[in-house]
Amino acid sequence: MRNDTRLKFSAMVTAMATTYAVTSVEKSFSATPSVEQKLMDKVVESSAFLQRINVVGVDEIKGQKILGSVAGMVGKRTNTTNNDRQTVDPLGLDPFDYECVKTEYDVHILYQTLDAWAKFKDFNDRFLKYVRVAIAHARIKHGFYGTQAAAVTDSSNNPNGEDVNVGWFQHLRDYNSSAQMLTEGGTAGKIRLGNGGDYANLDAMVHDVLQLVADPFRDGDDLVALIGRDLLAQDKSQLYTAQGQKPTEKERIENSAVIRTYGGLPAHSVPFFPSRGLMITSWDNLSLYYQNGAVRQKIEDNSKRDRVEHYNTMNEAYVVETLDKAAGVEFKNVELPNGEGGWA
Repeated sequence: MRNDTRLKFSAMVTAMATTYAVTSVEKSFSATPSVEQKLMDKVVESSAFLQRINVVGVDEIKGQKILGSVAGMVGKRTNTTNNDRQTVDPLGLDPFDYECVKTEYDVHILYQTLDAWAKFKDFNDRFLKYVRVAIAHARIKHGFYGTQAAAVTDSSNNPNGEDVNVGWFQHLRDYNSSAQMLTEGGTAGKIRLGNGGDYANLDAMVHDVLQLVADPFRDGDDLVALIGRDLLAQDKSQLYTAQGQKPTEKERIENSAVIRTYGGLPAHSVPFFPSRGLMITSWDNLSLYYQNGAVRQKIEDNSKRDRVEHYNTMNEAYVVETLDKAAGVEFKNVELPNGEGGWA
């Protein structure tokens, strides 16, 4: 690390120690509740997707869900001469618990990268943004790909954090014998999308998955379809085949980016979503809980490896607030036309 870089780095860690009211950030430390909340907010702000869902601090490492979706009928009349008026719980919380598990978000930045940043006035912001974005991206991957919380994770065999935590898709798999998941079509263990397949187009697939959402929520105005890039590309390919030779239609296809309405639902492409995945729910039905007071940090200047290491520990849980209000496709089973008359 160059001398001018070290001066900026030293000023940054001193400022962080002051912010967190600790003598040094080179030993594991926590933050006051208000500062911790600001830290979590900064991580959320680094991702448009995390801003859409619930990222909520909870006091206990395990407990019952704290949010839910309005369900059922609350309008009524009562003969108060004979009976007391009775209230109804509009949230209809699922009788399922959450459990936060320890998650490590440890990153390092090479000296040569810090030297390159030293010429910028926003050195501190660049450093912290690098860490926050890395945490935000990992959080999203765990949410969509996570299947278990292993005692010791293996990133070589689980490149998307499949073993870091139990994510939203896995909660749907585990609930009600996978009744909320479309797992196969006409061929066992396969779901084929395209001409001659189980679904001729994406509209038909979305429509079928929507039927897995419980009646009280199916007609709501807040449901959205989260769709993977491979499925969107397949739909775009079909549009090109059918209409792409017409200049006006080709321009429309390009401009729309195929983020439109499918099966009557507004469709969204979100980062790190499984490329052949499909999930129907509302934004506020997906949650990430973290335990208040359990966020730990440490910054270490590791000259033996020519890098600065930033250690972060959080206790987290992924929650589908109302399981009946969500449905998905088993993305590992989806096959698309391979261009040779087969499926892959």
